[in-house]
Amino acid sequence: MSPSELESRVRRHPWRIRFGVLTPDARSPEDRTMSEPLTVSIRREVDPERIVEATAWVQTGVNLATKYPGFLGSGWVRAGEDSQVWHMLYRFASEDSLTAWEQSAERAWWLSMGEGFVRSERSKRRTGIEGWFDEPTTGTITLPSSDGTTETVTVAPAPPRWKQATSIWLGFFPVNLAFTYAMSPVPGWNELPIWLRVLVTTLVLTPIMAYWVLPFVTRSLRSWLTR
Repeated sequence: MSPSELESRVRRHPWRIRFGVLTPDARSPEDRTMSEPLTVSIRREVDPERIVEATAWVQTGVNLATKYPGFLGSGWVRAGEDSQVWHMLYRFASEDSLTAWEQSAERAWWLSMGEGFVRSERSKRRTGIEGWFDEPTTGTITLPSSDGTTETVTVAPAPPRWKQATSIWLGFFPVNLAFTYAMSPVPGWNELPIWLRVLVTTLVLTPIMAYWVLPFVTRSLRSWLTR
């Protein structure tokens, strides 16, 4: 399919742009309001013989995403001039807005259009502290918009290492202290070998830190972390 044919198919399906699919959300309105922006990173391998078509396909996906509330921007690059590996990032203001796009009919149609030349795909969601473990990002990216123009923006770097360490400690210390106090009265706990107590402590506290404490800490310290 040529780029012009792909673009014409987008124009012939305006209904796909008007309908999004939202799943039931059991969270309270307060929790949804506190949802922080999410970034999705995608790595795709594309047939090198169909680069022109793939370029038009990627741009079409960006144009579709810009029509959704909460869309904050996107960018994509190839690993090299002759590389078949493409990297793409897009960002939405909340989990709800990202879910609306990812479960929409137009995105499903768009993905189906790339099945002929996208050989593999791997994606990751990043929020809160997750992106800190990547190499610091510097420089600029070009963000395409729905009207065909582009805008070059500066990419914010990850927080300095000392701020990352401080944030992790602020979450870990009170949780570890509370767990130690809670387990001290348990009969036989203090008689267990140190390695076993440490094993149990880390098994219990690691998911608590990853899923609840660190997201709360990074959300609370966001303005300080980004300065």
